[in-house]
Amino acid sequence: MRSRLPKALHPVCGEPMIALAADAARGAGASEVVAVVPENSARLRAALGGGCAYAVQRERLGTGHALLQARDAAAGSGLILALNCDTPLIQSDTLARLRAALGDSPMAVLTAAGVRSDGLGRVVRGGDGRVLAIVEERDADAETLALGEVNAGAYFFDADWLWDALARLSPSAGGELYLTDLAAAAARDGRPASSARVGHPDEALGVNTREDLARAEAAMRDRIRRRWMREGVSIPDPASVYIDRAVRVGVDTTILPNTHLRGATAIGEDCEIGPNSIVENSRVGDRCRVTASAIEGAALEDGVQVGPFSRVRAGTHLESDVYIGNFGEIKNSRIGRGSKSGHFGYIGDAVLGANVNVGAGSVTCNYDGREKHGTEIGDDVFIGSDTMIVAPRKIGDRAYTGTGAVVTRDVPDDSGAVGAPARILSKKRRGGDSPPPSKTRANGLIAES
Repeated sequence: MRSRLPKALHPVCGEPMIALAADAARGAGASEVVAVVPENSARLRAALGGGCAYAVQRERLGTGHALLQARDAAAGSGLILALNCDTPLIQSDTLARLRAALGDSPMAVLTAAGVRSDGLGRVVRGGDGRVLAIVEERDADAETLALGEVNAGAYFFDADWLWDALARLSPSAGGELYLTDLAAAAARDGRPASSARVGHPDEALGVNTREDLARAEAAMRDRIRRRWMREGVSIPDPASVYIDRAVRVGVDTTILPNTHLRGATAIGEDCEIGPNSIVENSRVGDRCRVTASAIEGAALEDGVQVGPFSRVRAGTHLESDVYIGNFGEIKNSRIGRGSKSGHFGYIGDAVLGANVNVGAGSVTCNYDGREKHGTEIGDDVFIGSDTMIVAPRKIGDRAYTGTGAVVTRDVPDDSGAVGAPARILSKKRRGGDSPPPSKTRANGLIAES
């Protein structure tokens, strides 16, 4: 892999390969997952999270030796599934078929035919079709290399037979115990291994290089896209859409080209996401539209529109029917129902009430060079274009600011702030939603957005 990152931690569709292997095992019915790891394995353990037991392989003496390290952790188990963590495309239902194939045999091996055989062991069968051996590619002669059936890297074992047979294995010339040598051991015991084929050829893809990783990613993404289209999601140009494995998408949503849905993102129903959008670790409600924009660690309620060319950053919550237009940035803020920021602005560390109109070019100046400060804006407020709100500030309900105002004091309810620095004009909105008297409009201080 030529990487500082352990191979098992390289992600496929947003999840490290070791986590994909654990999920596949659980999906096939594994009651406990034991990960065999090296001594310095903090990152591997973090990727797996809770719910796993661990066995440490202090010396790298082969796959058979690795499995032996798990014996104590798997004590009491009658059936053992051994699964490589660099075969990220194996599916749980395939593993369930392999378990069913075990029958009275002590071992069942998952095989594949008609796939790229680079690096994979060859499955050798007798004249009666029974599995006689699995020969690693580096040890195979030309005749064996020509065989078309390969080992896909998953095995079921009768536990009692497994631990005894592992103890009887002889090391290779390099001093390693090969897990695959158990197939020949079963044949010598007069109980040849059974087998099952992968459900799809890509399940046999093992990842040893960056090219392999890219192939696995492409195959997984295709699998994910086809799944969501079957579930009622429209993807007009599938090859240009990237959806991580943990993402959820509601029916009648359309995902347009060049869109990335990443991490633990959930998209509601009847949405349009894209083109050219990124939604990462975010929750998007029903009937939302995100056009050529980035949503990162945010929550959008129903009916929200964002974009084009805007960014909604971590910690932001947009309530229902909020509108964020072009070239806006929202960070760590809550914007109330029906509020609008149409164009060219920054709202950071702020709480906005309902039905607030933020004019073009307005900024909550939240950083004083050392600390971040918050802004609070009430309901039915009008923020004139190019307003600078120097936090910490509070602007009351039904208040307004004039164009170019620099607000350095709190603005009470039903009042205005005009000028730079702004002066406060008290109770100028006599009709609730009516605009301020004309004498306060000098220098074009009110601008619709």
